[in-house]
This record gives sequence, C-alpha cells and structure tokens, in this order.
Amino acid sequence: MNKAQRATNTGTRGEQIVFVDDEMHIRRAGEQALNIAGYDVHCFESAEPVLVQLSEDWPGILITDVMLPGMSGLELMKRTLEIDRDLPVVLITGHGDISMAVQAIRDGAYDFIEKPFGADQLLEVAKRAMEKRRLILENRALRTELRDQLKEFSIIGSSSQIELVRNQIAKIAEVDADVLIYGETGTGKELVARALHSQSRRRDQPFVAVNCGAIPENIIENELFGHEPGAFTGANCRQIGKFEYANGGTIFLDEIESMPQALSVKLLRVLQERTIERLGSSKSLPVEVRVIAATKKDLREASSRSEFREDLYYRLAVIQLNLPPLRERREDIPILFQYFMEQAGRRYESAPPTPGADVMAELMAHDWPGNVRELQNTADRYVLGCFNSQSGLTNLSETTGVRPAATLAEMVACYERRIIEQQLAQHGGDARAAYTSLGMPRKTFEDKLRKYGIDKKQFG
Repeated sequence: MNKAQRATNTGTRGEQIVFVDDEMHIRRAGEQALNIAGYDVHCFESAEPVLVQLSEDWPGILITDVMLPGMSGLELMKRTLEIDRDLPVVLITGHGDISMAVQAIRDGAYDFIEKPFGADQLLEVAKRAMEKRRLILENRALRTELRDQLKEFSIIGSSSQIELVRNQIAKIAEVDADVLIYGETGTGKELVARALHSQSRRRDQPFVAVNCGAIPENIIENELFGHEPGAFTGANCRQIGKFEYANGGTIFLDEIESMPQALSVKLLRVLQERTIERLGSSKSLPVEVRVIAATKKDLREASSRSEFREDLYYRLAVIQLNLPPLRERREDIPILFQYFMEQAGRRYESAPPTPGADVMAELMAHDWPGNVRELQNTADRYVLGCFNSQSGLTNLSETTGVRPAATLAEMVACYERRIIEQQLAQHGGDARAAYTSLGMPRKTFEDKLRKYGIDKKQFG
C-alpha cells in the first residue's frame, strides 16, 4: 500500500491535497504543514501519476510547482481542469514567473504562491481553495438530490415534516374525497393541490385554480358558475364558469375563507349535490369534479365565531392537510434555495453563483415569515446580485420585528444533518464509505443517524 492510499484510508477529515514538487525539501515541508492542519496529503515529485488520483467528485485540491520534469505544472493544470473545470489548482512559481502565473489564473488556476513561501502562506491559500472545493461539491450534491426528487415529486425537501406531506399526498391522491389544505402564506398550498391532481386519476383533465380573495364579491358567483344570455345587463352570450370548465378534473379554491357568506350556501349545495346552475338559468347541470380548498385561517375557530359556515367547513374538510412553515423545517432551506437559484438562473439567463458559508448561515438563521415564497424571492435577488449577506435578511428581521428563531446549535445540527445526507446520497447509501469520507468513527456516525432520524436505506 503506497503513501497516497494510506492517506485516503486514514484521513481525519476526508479533505485531500495533492502536492507536486520535484524538490524533496519543499515536498516534505509542505506535507508536514498541511498534515498538521488536518489534511490528507498525497505528495508526488512529477505530474504524470497525479491525474489518476483526480475525478469530478474528488474532495480535494491540487498544489503544483510550475517547473517539473516531464509534464509541466501548467500542462497538469490544463489536464486537471479538463477532468473538472471547478477543481482548484494552486501553482507554485519561482522568482520572475509572476506574469506567467497571472496568465495561468486567467486560464483557470485558483491562485499561485511564489517561492520561497512560509507555512502560513501555504495554509491560507489551501484553506481558501478547500473551502471553494467544499462549496462546489455541496452544491453539486444538492443539484443531484434535486434531480432525484423532481423525478418523482414536485414537493422538494427531505425533512420529516415534508416527508409526511408527501406520504399523505400519495395516500389520498387517488381518493375522490374533497381536501382542505391549511398553511401560512407562502407555504405552497397551490403546489400541494397540483401535486394531488397530478398523482390522481384526473391528471389528464383540467386543473382550475380560483383565488377567492382576488375576485370582487359582485362577480365571484358568475366566475364560479357562469351565466346564460340576458342573465344581467351586458350578458350577451353564455359563459362557462370555473366549476363547469373543471368538469372531470380538479378545482382549487384558494383563500376559501374569503368566500362571501351569501355564496357559501350555493357552494355548499354544489359540494353536496355536484350540480351547478348558471346565473339566469333554473336548469341544474351535473359536474364531476374534485374540490380542493386552501386557507391560512383556522376555519374551525372561524366557524365558532360565525365568520365561516360550520357546515361548509365540515363538508370541505373531509381530509385536511396541514403544511409546515419553513421555520419548522430549516433543514430543507439549502435544497430549496438551490432549486430557486437554478430557476432564477434560467429565467434571467444568468449562471447562479455558489452561496458562501456566511450566506447559508444567514438563510438558516432567518425566521421566514413569508415562508417558501419569501425564500424564492431571496434566491431571485441573490442571482441578480441584489442580496447583501451583511444586510439582506438582517434588516428584514429588524423591520418586521421577527427575530431569528434558530440557535447556533440548531444551525450546526441542520448543517451537519445535511452534510451526512449528502454523503450518503453520494455513496448510494453506503454508510462505511460515507463515514470514511467524513473522517468520522463508525459509532459516532451511527449515533448521528439516530439523533437526526436518518434512514440510510432511503439513499441506496
């Protein structure tokens, strides 16, 4: 077993550095400094054996002298960037090679160190390069997780709360009972309604969304049920209402708490009899439609105050789905932010940047009164370069009077859980490979699986 293999097997953090220099004293000094800092160091005196060590998912960086026997450091950099264009390459240059090093950075090098250099300088550059590599790999793992989730679900996240919502959707999608979705503003009520429709036998029929709070009271009945010619002034021709248009499919009544009391009686009749009457007609028309309603209010409590019809509440809430606010599933923030950044990048034709640790810490600490919708707007601002990590969410918390609810320990736990899940996903559920790559003892790894309720089988 060679030295590189031993370093891979016994690394304490799983972060590796390939260090290439043909001068033995420089290799030994660099290896010693980097090993003390906790990195697994693979030393080589020439470039040719290095390329077999590298891959797109390799968790490390390359530090190489420019002047080498055989393949030069510049050629090694070029070949490395062909393997992974985002793999940080740090060049070691001799005196007088600065102009060449600057050109190399333009060609893709991460940074350069001029000989002679001290251990502190080497460690500072290595630390920055390794942080970049770590963020790149985390970003890729999130994108992979996103692709896997989007193959099956449109509801993104892996928290226990959102897993419960997905399971409930799967159970009731094929059942033709009406559903009431409860959740704060911005929690994704319409998204859940569309998921219910898309997984039902009605998936090939219309899905019609109606925002009851956005339609003026004097025209909402016409919007829902339609009218006959002459039903009122200006009604020159027949109009099909939303219920009739949704026949065979699903109608989604958002903000149902805004439904006028006078119309509630007619809606109750439609729900009970599955028939409608157009305005200006006395003929009942059958409609075969599933009704999904959504509210941000507690309708049971509203009905006790006579603000909502009690019989209508019980008719709507045959099945009730409760959506968790984002502050109760903070571990989903990284993957949701990644998803919204990619959406924004396509929309604005701009490559989404990789958020740094400071940005992610601020996202995890924020209380998100606007929930997922607020996070989506934040991702848009970040892609457009309008988000300042020092003030973007901090000021928002101050102006809204909302204080971050997560403690440092909670943020660390969320981050730790996400990293463990990413490693399990990357290694196909292989626990040994995951805890080895993390530089974590098996028992500690298993303790953390139990602590966070992570089932490694779901990653296999």
